[in-house]
Amino acid sequence: MSELVRLSFSIDQQLHDKLETLLDRSGYENRSEFIRDLVRDRLVQSEWEEDDVDALGTIMLVYNHDQRHLSEKLTELQHQHHHAILATTHLHVDRHNCAEMIMVRGKPRIIREIADGLRQQKGVLHADLLMSALGDHLA
Repeated sequence: MSELVRLSFSIDQQLHDKLETLLDRSGYENRSEFIRDLVRDRLVQSEWEEDDVDALGTIMLVYNHDQRHLSEKLTELQHQHHHAILATTHLHVDRHNCAEMIMVRGKPRIIREIADGLRQQKGVLHADLLMSALGDHLA
C-alpha cells in the first residue's frame, strides 16, 4: 500500500451539508474513502478526454428486436469494430425487447464512435456508455 497523506481543506457549510448527505446515502463508512473515490472518478473522466490511452467501456443497449433489420445492423456495426469488442451479452427482456451489454477496449474516441453508431439505429430504445480506465494508476 502506498504512503498515506493527511489533508485538511475548508468548504462552506452548505457544501459540507451536501457532502454529509451524499455520504449518508452512499453507505461509505468514512469521508476519506469517499473522497478517494471522487478523485479516482475524476481521474477516469480526465483520462477519457485524452485519446492516447486505452480505456474500457460497457455499452448497454435496449432495443426492439421486431424493428426490421435492426439485429443485423447492430451485429454488422460490432463486426466493423471487432478489434475493440471484447464480449457481448444478449438478454431477451420480453416478447419484443432485447438488451445487450457490449464490453469494449480501445481509444476513447473509437469507443464513443461505436456507442454513437449503435445508439443511432432506428429501434434502439435506449443506449448508455459506461467508461472506465484500465486501473493501472488508480490505486
